[in-house]
Amino acid sequence: MATEPEPQPVLGPLTSAAIFLVVTVEDGGEQTARELLADLAGLTRAIGFGAPDGKLSCVAGVGSAVWDRLFDYPRPAGLHPFTPLEGPRHRAVATPGDLLFHLRATRLDLCFGLAAQIMDRLRGSVVVRDEVQGFKYLDVRDLLGFVDGTENPVGPAAREAVLIGAEDPQHAGGSYVIVQKYLHDLDGWNALPVEAQERIIGRTKATNVELDEDDSHVALNTVTGPDGEEQDILRDNMPFGSPGRGEFGTYFIGYARTPDVTEQMLRNMFLGTSAASHDRILDFSTAVTGTLFYAPSADFLDDLPDAPGSGSAAGATVGSTAGSAVGFATQQASGPPSGPAQAPAPEPAPASAPARSAADGSLGIGNLKRSTPS
Repeated sequence: MATEPEPQPVLGPLTSAAIFLVVTVEDGGEQTARELLADLAGLTRAIGFGAPDGKLSCVAGVGSAVWDRLFDYPRPAGLHPFTPLEGPRHRAVATPGDLLFHLRATRLDLCFGLAAQIMDRLRGSVVVRDEVQGFKYLDVRDLLGFVDGTENPVGPAAREAVLIGAEDPQHAGGSYVIVQKYLHDLDGWNALPVEAQERIIGRTKATNVELDEDDSHVALNTVTGPDGEEQDILRDNMPFGSPGRGEFGTYFIGYARTPDVTEQMLRNMFLGTSAASHDRILDFSTAVTGTLFYAPSADFLDDLPDAPGSGSAAGATVGSTAGSAVGFATQQASGPPSGPAQAPAPEPAPASAPARSAADGSLGIGNLKRSTPS
């Protein structure tokens, strides 16, 4: 009986510190990137060994534009460039990103130490496109003052929502992840009465109780399947900022079994629905980045497929054998999620962020209700 592939630690608990690192791989840097991916689990263990209570972990994601440069292996069915959205008032921009490193721990110094090791290995072979240090704020609130991540799935429901199964057996145990960095206009937001903020979010600010508001952030981020079942994603959003520079934001990161669910949430927010022209959180939160990645299973990284055109000998340099990723095992999942994965689209040119100061809130896309791209 085939064993299920081991996922990366995408289902790990929320932590008090995180670093989000997005890079693009330079021409000629592919082998360096492959070697780092193959060694990532060992580096994480080495840095975290002396502080087991720190719960250091790292999830690596691979972008659409670099997949065929790194692996002679079938592409994940849902891997494609992030789709930019041009709404009536707001834009979801697409920005470059070949590799994502999502580092989490209870201590920022552990994340910092691992990030330093990753960049020491990659320096000269990649260009850093974005680096954000996130932190836990008060009682798990975003900088808009609302609790974030309330409706994250847990246990078996989380595995079902996040991990690829029999619908794409060569990539079973993997997950899709979308990231966006939002900047908040806190002066504008804090000028609103609390009751107005609550109607926009769809939850009470003090007690985190859900409100019945059809055009709220919570409602727009609630996506249902063909049978009316709610479609979940797993968010691990983190506040970030620099008071000295007047920068306050939320880093949205959403893991899902298919990118379709998160993308539908974003379409509801930016393009609107029958209930609302757009998510009003976007009037105070501006998305300045947007990238989609595929996070392979841990088994895939431990035994990488061959590099393109290299043959098995070259692949062996990083401990890989063609076709070994994920062991070709079929995960014992309950079946494919609703909605077909989008076909790969041409890589969009980097879009510049809107000039206005704004931002999102983990809220805006970090969830204030269900598994919405909150």
